[in-house]
Amino acid sequence: MFDNLSSKITSVLHKLTSKGRITEEDIDNTLREVRLALLEADVNFKVARNLIDRIREKSLDVNLINNITPGQQIIKITHEEFTKILGNTNEKILYKNDGPSIILLVGLNGSGKTTTAAKLALNLQQNNKTSLLVAGDIYRPAAVDQLKILGKQTNTSVFSLDNYNSVLDIASASLEYAKKSQFDYVIFDTAGRFQIDQELMDELVYIKKEMSPIETLLVVDSMTGQDAVNVADSFNKQIGITGIILTKLDGDARGGAALSISSVTNVPIKFIGTGEKITELEVFHPERISSRILGMGDVLTLIEKSQSIVDSNDLINLKDKIKKSEFDLEDFLKQMQQIKNMGSFSQMIDMIPGISKFKGNIDSNSLDDNHLLKTEAIIYSMTKEERHKPEIISGSRRRRIASGSGTNPQDVNQLLNQFKQAQKLMKQVASGKMPKNMMNMFK
Repeated sequence: MFDNLSSKITSVLHKLTSKGRITEEDIDNTLREVRLALLEADVNFKVARNLIDRIREKSLDVNLINNITPGQQIIKITHEEFTKILGNTNEKILYKNDGPSIILLVGLNGSGKTTTAAKLALNLQQNNKTSLLVAGDIYRPAAVDQLKILGKQTNTSVFSLDNYNSVLDIASASLEYAKKSQFDYVIFDTAGRFQIDQELMDELVYIKKEMSPIETLLVVDSMTGQDAVNVADSFNKQIGITGIILTKLDGDARGGAALSISSVTNVPIKFIGTGEKITELEVFHPERISSRILGMGDVLTLIEKSQSIVDSNDLINLKDKIKKSEFDLEDFLKQMQQIKNMGSFSQMIDMIPGISKFKGNIDSNSLDDNHLLKTEAIIYSMTKEERHKPEIISGSRRRRIASGSGTNPQDVNQLLNQFKQAQKLMKQVASGKMPKNMMNMFK
């Protein structure tokens, strides 16, 4: 996500960090390029203009021209201002103790409401909250069946009604059932349209009045850019929304919707969809996203993801192996499999500080999730001794392993070289030579 915007902005700001002194003209030229990058990323032009004006004003206020480290200071200011337009702070999902908390999901067709409903239920489940998914989309074919399938995948109860006069009957019956069954949350999946119309809005107004939701969350496709912002603004003005869930952000290299939507609507982004998997819904943290855009990584999210996937006993064993220099190919494969469970390789790399400068030099095949399948095939074609002592793998062994895994000797060589690099990284971790912000991941 944000690949295009991030690469352009980090490239522009990097020019300043190499200068010992800067002039007001340097600041103006830099901010002109940043503004252009924002507009190319489909950021709302008023948002872009106000952002640049604030960065320039702050830069001159702190007298960057005479500052010893002007480049670092302007990056700090830019990070602060990016965080502000993204919403400044994380807005948690609301909850009430007396009775079920109702979440109304609204949006247009194709935005991913139904899938997001299940993802949200799973997210709440991980926080020890029970949810009832309500099939309120009575118009889209197979919408009810889709929600039931997703409910099974997330082990979440699904409420549907066969005999009804209107969607209000479903709303009323689901509330009664949720109260009796003592669910913490009710997530109501509403119908959408291909475009905003009065019939859609009127129906949502009636449902909202019937259910009195604690949250009315708009699910919107980030890849539609400024259209997403316009949709959010319209929904907010007509029915009132309390939060936004941006979907398909993993496919949005521009990021214009994310950078504009909160500022234009004054409604916080609460979650972002980062992939098609049912687990790929993240709580939105403005400061962390700002760091990703500026190439500063997102170590906190990376740590949270790793803690949810990696078993504590496995981590202790890994640390012990690293200290004893016993990290082998079986350990290497296990780490790759765990990373795969955390998300795509490219998403993980984006969270590592400073990696954006070198991302263009990284073999794209190594970021491909299919690369893991090839790695597994190669390692599983090795003998136990070869996995523990890869240095014994000679030319003939390489050819045998390649034949057994359906690859070629060059693929085996590439894997062994990647393993050597991983070993070097592990030794750096063990010796404490890694940067402090990355060392925290291994504590």
